[in-house]
Amino acid sequence: MLRNEKVQIITELHDIFANAGLVVVTHQNGLTVGEATELRRRMRESNATYRVVKNRLTLRAIGDTPYESLSDLFQGQTAIAYSDDPVAAAKVAVAYAKSNDKLEILGGAMGELVLDVDGVKALASLPSLDELRGKIVAMLNTPATRIATVLSAPAGQLARLLSARAAQEEAA
Repeated sequence: MLRNEKVQIITELHDIFANAGLVVVTHQNGLTVGEATELRRRMRESNATYRVVKNRLTLRAIGDTPYESLSDLFQGQTAIAYSDDPVAAAKVAVAYAKSNDKLEILGGAMGELVLDVDGVKALASLPSLDELRGKIVAMLNTPATRIATVLSAPAGQLARLLSARAAQEEAA
């Protein structure tokens, strides 16, 4: 690899570590190309990214970022999963690791908050930002629906009463 390519990779990784909401560090022990492609596809669907990294370049890039405390995890065949959403990358990585034992989660971090394996799994069990937004909208929408139902009920009863009265008059 040429020096200018290394500098470019270090710059890209530094930008990732400077701007990501969550970084999960994994070992990929024997993932096939097809399995890695499937994992990347799942990450993309969740607005997250999975990337195999070179440890020496990553250790240079991680300096002066909130994720500098993860430096000890970069040994062996390492990859990172990252996302702006503080839950997305963890959800996909944990779900994939459950179904494929070739992916091992080492830990992660949300900014300067370092997470061990159990912390990443606990984070993965939380709802994502999109799920939370959906729940909030549903909660806000529910009272409006109830109010409309309550307000329309007397009018509906009145209409049914008038209809019944008209039916009685026609019968008489």
